Amino acid sequence: MIQRRTVLQAAALAAATPFAPLSVLAQTTGGSGYRALVCLFMFGGNDANNLLVPTDDTRYGQYQRARPNLALSRNALVPLAPGGTPNGYGLHPAMAPMKPLFDAGQAALVANVGPLMAPTTKQQMQSRSVPLPINLYSHSDQQAAWQSALVDAPARNGWGGRLLERLVASGTQNRGYCAVSVAGGNLWETGDRGLSPYRVSSSGDFGFDFYDPAGTDALSVAINGVLGEARSDPFEQTWLNLMGRSIENQRVLSGALDAAALTTTFPNTGLGRQLQMAARLIGARGALGLSRQCFFASIGGFDTHGDDQLQRQNELLGEIAGAVAAFHAATVELGVAREVTLFTGSDFGRTFASNGAGSDHGWGAHQWAVGGAVRGGRIVGRFQELAIGGPDDVGQGVWIPSVALDQLGGELARWFGADTALIDEVFPRLRYFDRELGLMNFA
Repeated sequence: MIQRRTVLQAAALAAATPFAPLSVLAQTTGGSGYRALVCLFMFGGNDANNLLVPTDDTRYGQYQRARPNLALSRNALVPLAPGGTPNGYGLHPAMAPMKPLFDAGQAALVANVGPLMAPTTKQQMQSRSVPLPINLYSHSDQQAAWQSALVDAPARNGWGGRLLERLVASGTQNRGYCAVSVAGGNLWETGDRGLSPYRVSSSGDFGFDFYDPAGTDALSVAINGVLGEARSDPFEQTWLNLMGRSIENQRVLSGALDAAALTTTFPNTGLGRQLQMAARLIGARGALGLSRQCFFASIGGFDTHGDDQLQRQNELLGEIAGAVAAFHAATVELGVAREVTLFTGSDFGRTFASNGAGSDHGWGAHQWAVGGAVRGGRIVGRFQELAIGGPDDVGQGVWIPSVALDQLGGELARWFGADTALIDEVFPRLRYFDRELGLMNFA
């Protein structure tokens, strides 16, 4: 049963977060310099070794020998010609919808990125001369590490939430909508000062959409009667207050969404519906009056030890590519392509070597960044040396990240509007790494 203390704390938090009444929505406008970060998390650990494959003879041969049952045909790969990269690469064929964005400079790949405590080499790992993130290769711990950028202790908040806590002032109207999840609860948007993500159904259905506070129908009259009661028991009164506040919050959001028209067609998939809702909410930015927002979307199914990995990943990456391409098209339609950046994350990469059926838990992996402010058409960072037992491998093709999560997050935070002091507060270990990743345009 829910403890009274939990409900009372929740009520206090709800009361501290102001939401504009519907009568005010039409009078509010989006702040200048709008920015939105969208985290697309791939639960289970995506095998990035098949997401991006080098196509030159030497490295493709290494790839083919390491994973004879998992290697994709070179002819099936979608060719990429990254700027400044002498060798060619190919995308997983299911990611073909991402190629036009990459070629147009609207998307980039970040090579071999993952959680680190400090710059780390294989020799340093073997000699134990550098600290390592806790519980490497654990799903839950590495999901938390990615979403929190806190890798030396159990995480209780996320770096997206910590950014918002500092960039969106307490007391800002509709502040509760600066962190919105279209995929349920998540750590990434959870702040360290009480902010928690507002969860929105990707279907667009809101729990009390049948209720009209001014309605004369029997149901609305009954609900008004219950909500208007005064209870002597503080637990009961707190519950009523929470319900009333939650219903009003939903009405605020519904009113804002009603004014957000969007014609871009999204695929009718789970992720397609999530990103469509995120795009609609971005379209409602003017009504909500917020200049900074974070959105969280997710897709699962990437834990492919012994599944039919080739088929499963083909389905999942195809769903991602279709949904992300539609989402970017929607930001173009809304006129905010340069103000919205989507990036991907996952528990970890997977082993380069096959286990005979699929691949096992790894470490570093390639990730996407998509948006008009991304310095696209490039692979950012250093692609690992594809050699089992080589300088980047700590066993069976577990890649030591060459780009730290702090570097990726720090660059996105700078684009989001954070100054150096704020970035260092959110990413306390960034000072150990090169700050200039070269992923974003800041102008």
